[in-house]
Formats: sequence, structure tokens, C-alpha cells
Amino acid sequence: MNTKQLIALSAAAFALLGAAGAAHAETYEGVHAATSAAARADVQTEAVAAARSGNIYSDAAAEGVAISNSTRDRSSVREEAVATAHDPLQSLDKRAFYRDQVPSAYRKTAVSFSRQAGL
Repeated sequence: MNTKQLIALSAAAFALLGAAGAAHAETYEGVHAATSAAARADVQTEAVAAARSGNIYSDAAAEGVAISNSTRDRSSVREEAVATAHDPLQSLDKRAFYRDQVPSAYRKTAVSFSRQAGL
């Protein structure tokens, strides 16, 4: 087969596919009219109430405010927070090291993470 015959054959195949597609096409029935028994004002008040009620599908919607009673005073909590913030090893995670073991150099009480240039 030469090129002209192949082009003619493919054009005929596309024509058959187009005719078959037209036989199965759906008809357009237009936009359906909205049917509702509720008045516009009633729908608007329901929408405002729903918007102000919050997200009823969230996990914490029904929990409300959690109140915790602590026996510790404010100054001791602050001192502990400051000590933890100044601890150079407080964010050290053993999972970051080989075989989950922190090297002994990191476990010393005084660790220097900076090096000074020798002059």
C-alpha cells in the first residue's frame, strides 16, 4: 500500500468512528430549574446560623476549652524552661546517630560546638 491509500483508509476509519459517535450522543436538556419549598429568607437565616456554628466535622469541635490544674508555681516552670533552652544538648536525639547511640563526646557536661582558629 502506498501513502495515498493509507491516508484514504484512515480517513474512512475516522468517518466511521464519527458516525458511530453521533449515534450515541446525549441530548442537552437545558438547565434544570431549582425546586425548593423554603423561602429565600428562611434559607438565608439557616445559612447564617450554619456559618456561625463553626466546623461541626472537626475533631476538636465538641471538646471546648481544656482546663488543666497545675500544682507548680510560675517561677519554677520558667526556671526549668530557661535551663532547657540554654542546654546545648536538649535537642540531641539519639536516633540521629549510628546505632542509636550518642557518642561519648556529646555526653560530657561541657561541650563546645564551635572551634576557634589557631593564630
